[in-house]
Amino acid sequence: MKSDPATSAAPLRALAGALRSSEPVRAAPAPSAAALLLEEAADLLVVHLDFGAALRTCERAWQGLAEEPAGASLEVKCSLCIVGIQALAEMDRWQEVLSWVLQYYQAPEKLPPKVLELCVLLYSKMQEPGAVVDGVRAWLQDPDNQGLPEYRSLAELHLQRVLLPLGLLSEAEELVLGSAAFSEKHRLDALQAISAARQQQTHGHSGSEETRTLNQEGGTSSF
Repeated sequence: MKSDPATSAAPLRALAGALRSSEPVRAAPAPSAAALLLEEAADLLVVHLDFGAALRTCERAWQGLAEEPAGASLEVKCSLCIVGIQALAEMDRWQEVLSWVLQYYQAPEKLPPKVLELCVLLYSKMQEPGAVVDGVRAWLQDPDNQGLPEYRSLAELHLQRVLLPLGLLSEAEELVLGSAAFSEKHRLDALQAISAARQQQTHGHSGSEETRTLNQEGGTSSF
């Protein structure tokens, strides 16, 4: 799995906050040690393609952040996770991604939306959506997350990439009908997708039963 350099560097450009030439130098606070390590990790990931070193640098930065007050450097923490996720994926260690981010955030409902989105996309791409179903469910059910602007997009992503592929159609329906995040149009579109998946599931089940019956009849026939 190869990283897109533009995507990898995206959170860093916002973080860097480069000064305009018209701004006085004194207006820029000195970057924290964690922010400097973040830049180093991104450079190792994107420029040098040293994914192991990038991951280790992220972990060093996290050790320093553990001494800071809760809530400090939220953007840096999120960006460290993004770089770490990409490094693990590049080393074909994608199975470790969820446990790796949870060692820093403790509970899935505390994950930043962007980190959770990357986890869903990664495990879905690797055809293992079941690995994230409980975590996304917990995140969506947490009242603190339901007012976030990213909530609807994550609910839709969960529906399309996790619930429907796993055949969890009743849960998908409950999510769509029970969440105020869906507009009327999005709700109708989602319900149509669930209905189509249910029909496909029913037809597939009927086909399997018919095949099983034919096999049984063939096995008992005498020649």
